[in-house]
Amino acid sequence: MSRPPARFRTGGVSLRRRVGVAFLIVGGLGVIALAFTALTFTGLLDARTRLVGRLDPAVLAGRDLRAALVDQETGVRGFVLTNDERFREPYVRGLSEETDASTRLQRAVRGDPRLTTPLADTLRKAAEWREAAAQPLVDSVRTGGPKAATPALLEESKQRFDVFRDASKALEQALDTERARAGRNLDIATRRLVEVAGAGLSAAALAGLVLWRSLGHWVLGPLDSLGDQTRRVTAGEFDRPIEPVGPPEIMRLAGDTDAMRRQIRAELAAMEDARELLAAQKEELTAQAEELARSNADLEQFAYVASHDLQEPLRKVTSFCQLLQRRYQGQLDERADQYIEFAVDGAKRMQALINDLLAFSRVGRTTEEFVDVDCEDSLDRALRNLEAAIEDAGAEVVRHPLPTVKGDPSLLSALFQNLVGNAIKFRSDAPPRIEVNAEQIDGEWSFRVADNGIGIDETYADRVFVIFQRLHAKELYPGTGIGLALCKKIVEFHGGRIWLDTAVGSGTTVCWTLPVPVSEADVPVPDEDLSVPAEGEISV
Repeated sequence: MSRPPARFRTGGVSLRRRVGVAFLIVGGLGVIALAFTALTFTGLLDARTRLVGRLDPAVLAGRDLRAALVDQETGVRGFVLTNDERFREPYVRGLSEETDASTRLQRAVRGDPRLTTPLADTLRKAAEWREAAAQPLVDSVRTGGPKAATPALLEESKQRFDVFRDASKALEQALDTERARAGRNLDIATRRLVEVAGAGLSAAALAGLVLWRSLGHWVLGPLDSLGDQTRRVTAGEFDRPIEPVGPPEIMRLAGDTDAMRRQIRAELAAMEDARELLAAQKEELTAQAEELARSNADLEQFAYVASHDLQEPLRKVTSFCQLLQRRYQGQLDERADQYIEFAVDGAKRMQALINDLLAFSRVGRTTEEFVDVDCEDSLDRALRNLEAAIEDAGAEVVRHPLPTVKGDPSLLSALFQNLVGNAIKFRSDAPPRIEVNAEQIDGEWSFRVADNGIGIDETYADRVFVIFQRLHAKELYPGTGIGLALCKKIVEFHGGRIWLDTAVGSGTTVCWTLPVPVSEADVPVPDEDLSVPAEGEISV
């Protein structure tokens, strides 16, 4: 048997610690690279902000400042020559433009002494030209006309404006110098960022390669070896042990896999033994199945005998007991009359018990398939059967709209008849009031029959649905105790649930659910050959 390559028998330090240390180193290098990149990028942003955000607007504002002063000088010259106020408009407009340009310039070069000094000198020269030359010329022309502009005043204006022009050129030269310096700084910062990014990418690629080779040695190689050994086992070499290789985690995985191999081998042996045992028991199971079939046939025969053969002698006993009661009533002593009454009552209850038991056992036995049943019609049929009992008790039945469901019409009518009949039977001193309604909740129809009768203690909420369970003496309330058990079997046969709502304050509320009808193909067809008892055989 070949052994795994020695280079995969690493063992020792756990894989989690190895990977953690490797990622810690890679992460540290990444943080350092990111810090250098962030610093370089910050320098790039600062250089770009100084160039684009401050110096470029400052250069434009300096040119606008010089243009505004030129407009002022042109306006003054035109006014001096014509004494026409319309020619002063460039002067007035230039004043506004000068204010705007100087404001922008001061905001752009704030904190930079190489620019604030020539700017202040330029603004001072402009103010001196207006105060010492331009304004005196304008005032003299306004008082004496164009001839009042003496050559001395004109020469003074020209000289002072030339001084301003020189200061403005010095400002523009300073701005151009600073802009060129900022451009060089931006180029340097850009190259530095590219170099740092390139170095970071190279370091990341190198770290990734080292990490990949390490993972290949620590994880992929041992897993390939383990996978190869596992495939040999799955191919049928169940007796081949799996050699643990790699870090401790993978070695533990190999050990668990080998343990699973041993367990599978043991289970296969057990399955072989079980197969032999099943083969030995096959005849016994066949015999038991035949015995079960015979038992079912005997049960069917018993049901037939109970419904036919036992009914006849029971009717004979009942008839002769009733005949003795009618013919010899009062002719015998009081105890004999009581015995005869007991016999008649027992025979009647026996007959009712047999009928109810057969009705319970045959629920659904003739149902071939479910059909659309209008619960309104089922309730109408049940109320017609109970019409005499409703009139005798003075009962009021309050009904709400009921849905159409898939089911057996006779069984659903029997369900309503049992529940409404119980509400009438177990009434209180007040006239019975019975309310029937239904609503769709969570994809199924939820029905309720509520009354104002004597109610049922919540202790017996489950017991009342058990066959032959009675909560009251038969002398107080007649019946065999099969009514609610029959209701439970009908509801469950239709795929629903039935229970007592114990949260109501008084009376009894019986709730049950039925599925909401879907397409005909989705409705399950019962497998059993179940039959429905005759309407008169249903116990109320």
